[in-house]
Formats: sequence, C-alpha cells, structure tokens
Amino acid sequence: MPNAAAPASAVSDLRRLAELLSAADPLNWVITGDSITHGLVHTQGGRSYAEHLHELIRGELGRTRDAVINSAISGHRLPDILGDFDRRVASWTPDVVTLMIGTNDTSTLPGSPVVEPAEFAASLREFVARVRGIGAIVVLQTPPSIDVANAPGRERIHEFAEAVREVAASEDVILVDQHARFTELGNGGVPWGLMNDPFHPNAAGHAALALELANTLDLCPQPTSDRTLPLLEALVTAGRLNG
Repeated sequence: MPNAAAPASAVSDLRRLAELLSAADPLNWVITGDSITHGLVHTQGGRSYAEHLHELIRGELGRTRDAVINSAISGHRLPDILGDFDRRVASWTPDVVTLMIGTNDTSTLPGSPVVEPAEFAASLREFVARVRGIGAIVVLQTPPSIDVANAPGRERIHEFAEAVREVAASEDVILVDQHARFTELGNGGVPWGLMNDPFHPNAAGHAALALELANTLDLCPQPTSDRTLPLLEALVTAGRLNG
C-alpha cells in the first residue's frame, strides 16, 4: 500500500502516479544512483532491483510500451549525477525518476572529497528541483544500511540516510526508506543474508529493495498475474535464513 505517512505533496504524487498507471499512455521511468542501483557484480548473476522493477512494470502490469532506464553508475556521487543530469535524467523525458544515492557521498577515505550532510542535502534539493522542472515525479530512496564496522570511511551512512529523509519531508517528495527497511530486516543490525559485502546488497538484498519500492509506489499486479512479488518475498526470506 502507498505510504500512509507521506506528506501532502508526496500523497499527491502517489495519486498522480496511480492515475498515470491507470491510463494507456506509455511512461518513461529513469532509475539512477550509484553501484547499488547499477546492480553489477554483487548480484552474482541475479537480477538487480531495477530489473525486478522492469519486470513488474512491463511484464505483470502489462505496460509493454513503458521504458525503464537504469542510468546508475558505480562509484558515483550526487555531484556526478547533477553534472551529467541531461544524459542521466532529462534526455529520457521521464515521467518518474527514482534516485538512491549517499553511500559514496558519505565516504571519508583518503582521496575522497569530504562532504557534510548539509551540503549533500542541498545538492539533493537541487536534484529534486531539476526533476520537477522537467515535469517528472521524484522518488527518493535512502541507501540501505551497511556493515559499518567493516566499511571504513562510511561510518556516517546514518547521517546521510537521515538527510534524504529530511529533504523528502521538507520538499514533500515520495520517500522509499530502504535504510530503515534493511535495518528492520537485520533485526536492528546488519541483514547479513542480504549483503554481498559490507555495503553492497546481494541478489536477495536487491529483491528486498525491489519489494520496498514496489510496495511504496503501489506497483502491485492483480493476484491472478502476480508472480514477481511472491518470488521476491521468498528470496528475501531465504536470504535472511541463510544469513
């Protein structure tokens, strides 16, 4: 179900999305971010959450004329996306844009520019304004929780996840709180069975990301055609058991 706690404009955007999904006109979806959204290597041959979203939209929802574009690039930060906004976002004339970012922005490793959460939040507000300026619905996702003890330089991930929440609230943007969900799946800690390394989800982790995104956006097929969501739930359950 859509997020009942979403701010007024976010509720309006969810309603607008539902109306778009009920109409026949094709939609362009742009999914962007860093390596987690890029979805390579760490899924070990499994589908990324963007690929699961593709199956839900163009398969089970029957929206075969929709286009689902993944423009995420491994290692990138928010300034990289802002600096390449036309190619990564605007050139696709999107109707919906999702962004998951922050895991690299939080880094304090040598050679990395140290970004403060307030600076990150300001850049995030610029991203929201640009996406709204081209008429698209914005969906912000917090980065999933990580194994902080074994991810040197990324100890501030909680602060950056909170910055995403604050921007979503202040700008009335749809929020998919993957960080909170992963923490919940890890019983307050790290969901070991959903991780491939300290900060990259594995295939089961991507199933969890896809579920949270689909549930928040209410991308739920009719029960008679729903194959993907039960499969994703099974993958997450198995991952947690194996973790």
